[in-house]
Amino acid sequence: MHVVPGLKVLYFGTPVVLISSRNDDGTANLAPMSSAWWLNQSCVLGLGSSSQTTANLLREGECVLNLPSSSMAGAVDRLALTTRRPVIPEYKLRQGYRYEEEKFALAGLTEQASEVVAPPRVAECPVQMECRVVAHHPVGGADGRATAFEVEVVRAHVEERLVIPGTHYVDPVGWDPLIMKFCEFFGGGAHVHPSRLAEGWRMPHPPLPAAV
Repeated sequence: MHVVPGLKVLYFGTPVVLISSRNDDGTANLAPMSSAWWLNQSCVLGLGSSSQTTANLLREGECVLNLPSSSMAGAVDRLALTTRRPVIPEYKLRQGYRYEEEKFALAGLTEQASEVVAPPRVAECPVQMECRVVAHHPVGGADGRATAFEVEVVRAHVEERLVIPGTHYVDPVGWDPLIMKFCEFFGGGAHVHPSRLAEGWRMPHPPLPAAV
């Protein structure tokens, strides 16, 4: 039986992304988010319109999407409820947001120079994608509190241990992303069922472990 509970939050589970961007003074900003999806070499990001990251993307047109592993939840959580924007909207103040200038230092993470865009990568993240903004438009109703960005991935960096040898594919069993579901962190990386879709697309995939 299904019920209609009137859900207020629809974050059923997406990868956490640490977005690095460049502030107007040339310093680096770092912000966690979990409204992102990929198609081919493009990604769509959903960001609050009043955020410093949104302002940076609109001005600079570049960012890096850093994907943390599940073991990095603590670093991501240290960035929660912080903003680089000096003037904080009233609704964010009520949520407990505070101004934080040194986001990388706060999270205990390391800036790593990018190769084709200005914002730095997060050295500790196993997956890093340098991106350029292609388009943007407001979403979420008349109040304009959210902005959707389409970005193009112009260079991707993946830890060698996560690449299936001899291919250009990430090992879906070895890669254990940090997932956010209903504002809670999840991880584990357990392979629980074979995928018919992967078979249909003939994706290289390690065999399932033998049953015991």
